[in-house]
Amino acid sequence: MTASDPVAGFNTTIHAPNRLRICALLNTAGEAEFSAVQRQLGVSASVLSKHVTVLMNAGYVEQRKAVRDTRQRVWLKLTPQGREAYRAHHAALRAIVGP
Repeated sequence: MTASDPVAGFNTTIHAPNRLRICALLNTAGEAEFSAVQRQLGVSASVLSKHVTVLMNAGYVEQRKAVRDTRQRVWLKLTPQGREAYRAHHAALRAIVGP
């Protein structure tokens, strides 16, 4: 594989189904509240937290904590590096499955 080969963008960190869905959602939404992502994916808070931690450790997702309705909320968004990695992975998947 060469650097110009779209399959070179395949990313095993992002590829796990829930992490791929998190990245896809955040790529579209820009920023989303943790609980909204949890509802969209239909997973428990602990499952989502584990996947978000993997993405954060890779530098792909960042979180922002803010108080809303007197409760602390967590907001998630892709970092520039995460957006680039997600888009490269998406292109790699499209190259693998073809037209």
